[in-house]
Amino acid sequence: MTVPDEGSSRLETVVDGVVARRTRDVARAITIVENGGAAARELMAELSTRPQAQRRCQTIGLTGSPGVGKSTMTAALIAALREAQRSVAVLAVDPSSPFSGGALLGDRIRMQSHSGDADVFIRSMASRGHLGGLAAAAGQVLRVFDAAGFDVALIETVGVGQSEVEIAAAADTTVVLLAPGMGDGIQAAKAGILEIGDVFVVNKADREGASSTARELRAMIALSDKDAATGDDREWTPPVVTSVASTGEGVVDVAEAIDAHARWASEHGELTRRRLLRAVEEITSTLTGLLRSRLETEPLSEQVEHLAQEVATGRVDVHRAAERLWERVVDGGTG
Repeated sequence: MTVPDEGSSRLETVVDGVVARRTRDVARAITIVENGGAAARELMAELSTRPQAQRRCQTIGLTGSPGVGKSTMTAALIAALREAQRSVAVLAVDPSSPFSGGALLGDRIRMQSHSGDADVFIRSMASRGHLGGLAAAAGQVLRVFDAAGFDVALIETVGVGQSEVEIAAAADTTVVLLAPGMGDGIQAAKAGILEIGDVFVVNKADREGASSTARELRAMIALSDKDAATGDDREWTPPVVTSVASTGEGVVDVAEAIDAHARWASEHGELTRRRLLRAVEEITSTLTGLLRSRLETEPLSEQVEHLAQEVATGRVDVHRAAERLWERVVDGGTG
């Protein structure tokens, strides 16, 4: 008689709970994904066999410099989406030390008004030193949200300024928040966010200078039409919306702009293209993680150290060292 594996049985229970959208099991699944390893691989493999795991969750990314009101806007959008009877999952990524992994996960506190809603799930996640404004496991967390059958996933990035572009690869629609009086017009020009934004929001519009900020932003968008040379009339022109998220003013307009982009992306094939690119990026980053893990095991770790000494003393150039190491990885770490 075959004795059932206790670990596999527990994992299957978690998967069943995710599909049933039990909050505790969704949280457990995300913890497993964050921790990585064999359990995470087994979890994702099992979730992929469930019909709910097929990507249908509308993914909305919110990014911008610190202090523009990303968390307040996220909370306001939750309220607007729930008013429309749509279930919402939130992944709020907070900055953390690349050394200790510690972080102040304050977003959940700012969204407490929604914590008792069974159709709202909020999870803060430390970036753990991962650059680009997201956490390394963000893509797999979105797949957990898919399996749980949420209608919308909101991703709030770290808010570190010029490295925020990674959100564009993770979201169906990217919302860039700016605020008057914070130099965000300059940031927009030099950080490349004009290229990643699908919807721009000038938040805290009750402050002086909001109108001029919105006007300058519209002018910059008009000058940076990516397909001006081709004359493609299907190109999406990002709208600029003003809002005061703390009072709810303009939040409906933001939600409508997001939905307008979602319709356009679906009709013109942009949604399919983005999700394909997202899958490519997930595969690539997963492979990179597997390779890094492999290099930390014996005897490859010893070979890495030996080659590092060769490079440090100038006896071998770094490209040749990498080629040698790759050959040994392909050969199974021998030779």
